[in-house]
Amino acid sequence: MSTEEQDETSASARWSLPETRKPIPDLVADRILELVRDGVLAPGEKLVTEPELARRFGVARSSVRSGLQRLQAQGVVEVNRGRGWFVSSTPARTSAEVMEERLAARDFDVRDVMEVRIAIEGAAAGLAAVRASAGQRDDILKLSKIDQAADAGDTASLLKADEEFHDAIVEASGNEYLRTLYGMLTPQVAEWRQNSFTSADVHDRSALDHVQVAVQIRRGDEIGARLAMTGHLLGLYTGIRRHVQAAPDDREPATISTYIEVGDKPMFEEPAEGR
Repeated sequence: MSTEEQDETSASARWSLPETRKPIPDLVADRILELVRDGVLAPGEKLVTEPELARRFGVARSSVRSGLQRLQAQGVVEVNRGRGWFVSSTPARTSAEVMEERLAARDFDVRDVMEVRIAIEGAAAGLAAVRASAGQRDDILKLSKIDQAADAGDTASLLKADEEFHDAIVEASGNEYLRTLYGMLTPQVAEWRQNSFTSADVHDRSALDHVQVAVQIRRGDEIGARLAMTGHLLGLYTGIRRHVQAAPDDREPATISTYIEVGDKPMFEEPAEGR
């Protein structure tokens, strides 16, 4: 085989896509990202046209465009209207880094953040109930008891116990994407969490809620865990809506039925057989 033929074969392999069930736009994005990381495509370099990329990859132009848009969201490539696509001159960032930067750049209403947090942590509790290892279940229950025994006058200890309990449940969900989203949300409610432990009564209610959540996770009750966590966070959400100093909110507030199906029943409410 001549040197020219070898170069052509190498170039063809460079643009070939693996045969997997992964969506074609994702395969296109992965291959271009690989070429960027390997230095085949240099920072600031102009890419060939979308039709030419489609020809090289052997896919539809729409798949190429979708793949490029995924990379644009990660900061790997950028589009210059009228000139085409270019490799970004700045270091590539992960989707999580881009999302975190965008979240940090905006001042979201804490009520909106809490509504999303309730959805995420309710899902985390449900997943933990069916996925957590025996050790994780025991740890979550131990953390709930540590929280319950914490000194109500020691805000730092209360916050630490609260964070460790919620972190353990999110970790036990076994869902990396959920853990990433949770990590982005918690800083946005940090100030409210710190100010929420205003009395021994507040701490006692929160600690009892934590025990309920832990018990449902330990017994493997997915719906019960979701219900307990959702109810717990809705209590905080209600307090935020009552006290937060923000513009009036005329929207209907979130309720338990926003997150839990009316027909869902936890194990402790299921009728015994034969009744």
